[in-house]
Amino acid sequence: MTELEKYYNKFDEDHRLTTRHGIVEFTTSMKYIHDFIPDGQKIKILDIGAGTGRYSVPLSEEGHSVTAVELVPRNLKVLEGKHANVNCWPGDARDLHFLPNETFDITLIFGPLYHLHTEDEMLSAISEARRVTKKGGIIFAAYVMNEYSIIQYCFKKNKIKECLENKSVTSDFHTVPNPNELYTYLRLEDIDRLNQKAGLERIKIIAADGPADYMRRELNAMDEETFKLFLDYQLATCERPELLGASSHLVDILRN
Repeated sequence: MTELEKYYNKFDEDHRLTTRHGIVEFTTSMKYIHDFIPDGQKIKILDIGAGTGRYSVPLSEEGHSVTAVELVPRNLKVLEGKHANVNCWPGDARDLHFLPNETFDITLIFGPLYHLHTEDEMLSAISEARRVTKKGGIIFAAYVMNEYSIIQYCFKKNKIKECLENKSVTSDFHTVPNPNELYTYLRLEDIDRLNQKAGLERIKIIAADGPADYMRRELNAMDEETFKLFLDYQLATCERPELLGASSHLVDILRN
């Protein structure tokens, strides 16, 4: 069993995305997915790294043809147990040989790029997403962000001196990818470089959860009306360039 499997066997992804900070991420991402679905049309959607189906299931319930690919057997079993109208495949984002070229209108990569540690691995996953997405189709690629890691782990947990000493963080406070760690954290310039090498055109990039991950306790304490106002604030500001890098997750929206 890989470290990734061990992690997701213990981690409740369904629960995370139904907490208030998770609802912020889900609501924002779904709003932008719907922006790229033509009114009244049912389309083909691929969810790579689908987890337990937080996006696959509701999109299939809207009548879209949804295919889900998931690496972790436990997650796939949970997804299949929901008995949704989702075509489920075990698979790795870097090798989607079982899926034909130019099949999907929208492709979601909402997890795999968090866990790949080299640029070549990320480009392999992006290349496979491009291959199976129709020409002119839309790819949503999610990343976890460097500054979130530095603030939440290195400083908030007082690990910064240790990280600098063991060279897991550079002198200019950029995390260093490590295959022994679960996550890889990027900056905007890293994402821009990936897009350039992959030959993808950015439509827009959004802070999927904005400040929500820094405010978990405060969000949980809000009454429903105030939380609704926070969601309105998030949707009004998630494209603002000065707020992008500090979000815990970014979603890059790209045209194939």
